[in-house]
This record gives sequence, structure tokens and C-alpha cells, in this order.
Amino acid sequence: MAWRIELTETAAGSLAKLDRQVARRITRFLRETLAELDDPRGVGKALVGPTALGRYRVGDFRIVVSIEDTAVRVLVIRIGHRREIHR
Repeated sequence: MAWRIELTETAAGSLAKLDRQVARRITRFLRETLAELDDPRGVGKALVGPTALGRYRVGDFRIVVSIEDTAVRVLVIRIGHRREIHR
């Protein structure tokens, strides 16, 4: 099953500001790895707290997502360096 990957405006802006090589690596992860999984929860970790969000690690960068099973969609909420992403 192929998952549809969508980015919020915040995530798209963050991705555009990153170094080209890092942005390409993150985009490749989203398109080639995450979108092709049967269950994207198996690769990432759930965030602690009352939210139903998860995160993925790509090098020193983190991708915060919301996985919507009914829409078969992974909504990328934030992308950022690990020292800044959870603030």
C-alpha cells in the first residue's frame, strides 16, 4: 500500500531552508521509504504526550508527522534539526 505524503506550509518552508543535500536526503526518505511501507509506524517512534504524533530520524534531523489511517496519508508537520525540533 502506498501512503500519500503531504507537507504543511511550515514543513515545506523548513525543508526549503535546509541545505540542498540534506533536503534531498529527507525527500528521498519520505518518497522512497516511508510512502512504500505497509505500516509507517514500524519505522518511527511515537511522541510522548496526549498527541497522536510520531517522529522519524534522518541523520541529525527529525520529521514530526501525523499518520491518518482513514485517508492513507502521512502529514508532515515539522522538519528540523534534533536540537531544535521539540521546542
